[in-house]
Amino acid sequence: MRAELRQAMQRYVDQEILPCVSYALMRGRDVIDTACMGWADREAGVPLRRDHIFRAFSNTKLVTSCAAMLLFEEGRFGLDDPIGEYIPQLGNRTVLKSGASSLSDVEPARGPITIRQLMSHSSGLSYGLLDPGTLIFNAYTEKKVLNPYASNAGLVDALAHLPLSYHPGTSWEYSVATDVLGRLVEVLSGRSLESFFAQRIFAPLGMVDTAFALPQDKHARLVRYYAGADQKAPMKPGLTRIDASPWPGAYLKPFPRQSGGGGLVTTLPDMIALLRGLLPGGQTLLKAETIALMMTNQLPEGVNVRFASVGEVPGKGYGLAGSVTTAPGPVDPPASIGELQWGGIAGTHWWISPRTGLAGVLMTQREMAFWHPFHFEFKQLAYHAAGR
Repeated sequence: MRAELRQAMQRYVDQEILPCVSYALMRGRDVIDTACMGWADREAGVPLRRDHIFRAFSNTKLVTSCAAMLLFEEGRFGLDDPIGEYIPQLGNRTVLKSGASSLSDVEPARGPITIRQLMSHSSGLSYGLLDPGTLIFNAYTEKKVLNPYASNAGLVDALAHLPLSYHPGTSWEYSVATDVLGRLVEVLSGRSLESFFAQRIFAPLGMVDTAFALPQDKHARLVRYYAGADQKAPMKPGLTRIDASPWPGAYLKPFPRQSGGGGLVTTLPDMIALLRGLLPGGQTLLKAETIALMMTNQLPEGVNVRFASVGEVPGKGYGLAGSVTTAPGPVDPPASIGELQWGGIAGTHWWISPRTGLAGVLMTQREMAFWHPFHFEFKQLAYHAAGR
C-alpha cells in the first residue's frame, strides 16, 4: 500500500501538476513511511532531498499558536482576555453593517475581540487576500496590512482604524489574526518573534532549518516556487516559476515583518520534530492538557470553516492551532474525526489524529495548493496504508 502512496504522489509530479512532493507518515512518534520525489529545481534538474527548504506559509501558524500557549501556561494571559488589554489599538472595534457600501457604514462591536477568538479565526478580522473586490479586501490592500516592510507593530497600527467583517465570536473568516497573535507574543515576552521562536521552540525541538530568513549558505536549498497553469483548475498540467513571490528577496534576507501567520521556511525533518513535540510518548513542548485544548473545536454551534471561493466547509471547526474535523466529509478518511490539521498556500500540510494515533506532513511548492486534490488523495491513502 505504501508503494501505492508513492505512485500516487509521483503521478502529480509526472503530470506537471506539482513540481515535487515530500512527506512523512507517523504512527505515534515513529515515522512509518517517508519519501521525496520530483524536483527542487525543475529547470536545473535538481532532485528533491529531505534537507530541502520549503516556504511554510500558513504552517507558520502552528508555531505561533504554540508560542502563545507557552505564555498561556505561564499565566501571562487568559484565553478570554480582550486583546485590547495588551494591544490597545485593537480595543473598541466597529463592525461593517450588513450590505455596507463604504467603510463608514459601521456599528459598534457587540463585544471585544478575545485571544480565544484570535486563535480560532472568529475575531472578525480579515486577510485582504482571498476575497478580491470586496470592501474589506480593498481596505486591507489600501492600508498595506500585509506589507513586508512593516513590523508586527506596524501591522497592528494598520488594523487600528479598519472595521471588522462581523461581530467577534459570531462567524469564521481566515485572517491576519495569527499575525496579531505573533505581536501579542512579542508584547508579552519583550522579544522579537524570531528570538522567541528560536529559544523556546526551535532549539528545544532541534528545528535547525526553520527561520524567517535564510543565511547565505542555505539559499541553494530553498525549493523553487511554481504557479499552476490555471488557479481555477488545480489539476490542469503546467508549471511556471514564480520565485519572486510573495515579494522579491522573500526568505533570502531579513525583512521587518516577521509574520506569525505565514513567514517561516522549514524542512520535512523540522516539521516532523514540531509534530513530535505535540504527540504523546515522550517529552512534549506543551502540557498534555494544553495540547488537548488546542485540538478542541472553539467555534460556536453551527459555525464552520468557510472560504470566499468555496463557501462553508461542513464538518470543519477550528481549534487553537488549526481546523478540527467534527464530522468527516466526502474527501476525508472516515476515521479522521477529531483530527487537527492545517496547511499553507503553497501546499505544505500537517495533521494530527488523536483517535488513530496517526500524524503526517505533506509538502510541495505550488501556489494555491492548500487543500489541493493531491492532499485529499494522500490523506485517504495514508490512513488506509496505516490500517485506519
